[in-house]
Amino acid sequence: MASKNRIDVHQHVVPPVWADALPSHGGDPSGWQGPTWSPERAIAFMDSQQIATGVLSLTAPGVQGWRGQSRLDMARQVNEYTAGLVAKHPTRFGNFATVPLPDIDGTLKVIEHSLDTLNADGLVLLSNYDGQYLGDPTFETVWAELNRRKAVVFIHPAKPKIDAIPGMPGPVLDYPFDTTRTAVQMVLNGVIARNPDVRIILSHAGGFLPYASHRFAKLAPGVRKDVPTTEEILKQLQTYYFDVALSSSLAALPTLTAFAKKGHIMYGSDYPYAPVEVSASFARQLDAYTAQSEDEHAAINSTNALALFPRLARQERDELFKTRNAA
Repeated sequence: MASKNRIDVHQHVVPPVWADALPSHGGDPSGWQGPTWSPERAIAFMDSQQIATGVLSLTAPGVQGWRGQSRLDMARQVNEYTAGLVAKHPTRFGNFATVPLPDIDGTLKVIEHSLDTLNADGLVLLSNYDGQYLGDPTFETVWAELNRRKAVVFIHPAKPKIDAIPGMPGPVLDYPFDTTRTAVQMVLNGVIARNPDVRIILSHAGGFLPYASHRFAKLAPGVRKDVPTTEEILKQLQTYYFDVALSSSLAALPTLTAFAKKGHIMYGSDYPYAPVEVSASFARQLDAYTAQSEDEHAAINSTNALALFPRLARQERDELFKTRNAA
C-alpha cells in the first residue's frame, strides 16, 4: 500500500545561516545532535520514501537563543531561505514559517510578511516558549490573528523547563510530553473555542493525547470550574490534526485512528532529525497496517494534507491535467 505521492507535513529545514549561528546562541538544549542536511539530501530522501512534497519547518529550539531585534532578523532569514527553496522546487517543498515568539509584535509582523509576501503554507509554533505554553493569555493576540487568517499551524515540541534524564535526550521522551501539555492547555484555557478557524497539526500523533484523552476530559471539570464539559473537551481535542512522524507503529495507530476525526491524520517523517532508517521503518509499518483500506491509506499519505494546503492541491490538479493532455 506504499504511496508514491506522500505529503510530508513534518520535515525540517536546516538553513546554514541558522545552523552556523546556533552554537553561539545557546545551542540545542534538548541534547539531540544536529544532522547533516542539504536540499539535495532532502530530495534524495523524499524520493527513497515516495514523498512528493515536504513541508519544511525549523525544529526546536527555533530562534529562542537570539534576543531582541536579532531574533526577529533570524526568523526572517530562515523564512526567506525556506521560501527560496519553495520557489526553486515548488512541487517538492512547502514552508511553515518560523515566528519570533514570545515577541508578540515581532510575531505579528512575521505572520504578515510570511503569509502575504513569502506565500508560506502556514506557521510553525513551538509547544512552549521559555516555559510559557500556547494556551497562555500572553499569546491571545497571535491566536486571534492566525484565526482571522484561517492559518494552518504546525506545533512542534520543545524541551520543557525540566532537566532531561541522563541518557534520554528531549526528543526521546520529553517532546511527546510537551506536545500533550500544550494541546490540552489550549483546550482548557479556551484557545480552541475562541479560534475555531485555525487548523492545528500536532506532531508525533499528538504525543500521548489520543491515548489519555478521556482521562483529561473527565478529570479537568472536577478541578476547574471554568472548563467545558467532558463531552465538549473531547470534541475540542478532536479538532486537532495529527501527523504520524515516529508514531505509525502497530501499537500507536489503533489508538490514533480510533480517536482522530476523519481527515485529520497526515504523514510525517521527522527528517533529518530522525535517522533515515528510523523514518523508513515507521513508513513501512504505516504501509503494512492492514486495518485500513486503500482509500484510508491514501488519505493519511496525501489527500488529507491536500485539503489543508490549497497551493499543493492546485499543483496536483495542474500535474494531473498535464498528464491527461499528454496522453
